[in-house]
Amino acid sequence: MQSEELKKIATQVRRDIVRMVHGCKSGHPGGSLGCTDYLVALYFEVMHHHTDFSMDGIGEDLFFLSNGHVSPLFYSVLARSGYFDTNELSSFRRLNTRLQGHPTTHEHLPGIRVASGSLGQGLSVAIGAAMTKKLNRDTRLVYALCGDGEMQEGQNWEALMFAAKQKVDNIIVAIDVNGQQIDGSTKSIMGDYPLDAKFLAFGWDVYSMNGNEMDDILSTLKRIKLETGKGKPIAIMMHTEMGMGVDFMMGSHKWHGIAPNDEDLAKALALLPETMGDYV
Repeated sequence: MQSEELKKIATQVRRDIVRMVHGCKSGHPGGSLGCTDYLVALYFEVMHHHTDFSMDGIGEDLFFLSNGHVSPLFYSVLARSGYFDTNELSSFRRLNTRLQGHPTTHEHLPGIRVASGSLGQGLSVAIGAAMTKKLNRDTRLVYALCGDGEMQEGQNWEALMFAAKQKVDNIIVAIDVNGQQIDGSTKSIMGDYPLDAKFLAFGWDVYSMNGNEMDDILSTLKRIKLETGKGKPIAIMMHTEMGMGVDFMMGSHKWHGIAPNDEDLAKALALLPETMGDYV
């Protein structure tokens, strides 16, 4: 799929996100909007995956969302790529819905392999899945997405040490480096620490890309896939803008976890032209 078509899909996904969060008056639009281009690229171009969903994922690339609060993004991408009907997006965060505020597995929503939202755990799960593929001689890859604020959780660093020691070289982990978390900037909360240097020190290969430029995402992922299987796990410092695509949401932690009101929604939708048809 060409870059321009992927950009159109990303615009529709962003439209879904703001509508979903507005509809239930809760959720996390900022990070969801920031990571949209990356997840669209993965599911519509980069990954080999089946919408005829099975939990084992044998013979296909797997994706694990660790920062589970960006669930509206994940649900929209899954629906738009064919895992379930897009109209189900209207049930986001409702009682008895399959689309919980953080992804869970007991609702058996196609595309969800692990409950996430307790930050710091998804990386460990993804590494375990990658090791399973290696043991089964399955040559497909495992992808994971984590937040930069989430890297303040200690479990991540145990997982990073383990993956390097065990040479888990079939995993690509993207860190959403937007510099924001729920209480403020990451710098103000825990200091200005160099994530790329830390990953390198822990024995990972590290790359960087603009997570809001589709061409850069595609070229970087294409290049990195050629570096798998060489004895080291791979991390991408994915630089994004929180709230990307909705100008008044961009660059501030304010929109990490609040819903747009009616006026905000109208402004956001005016910036995001419908490209694939809205869900009902």
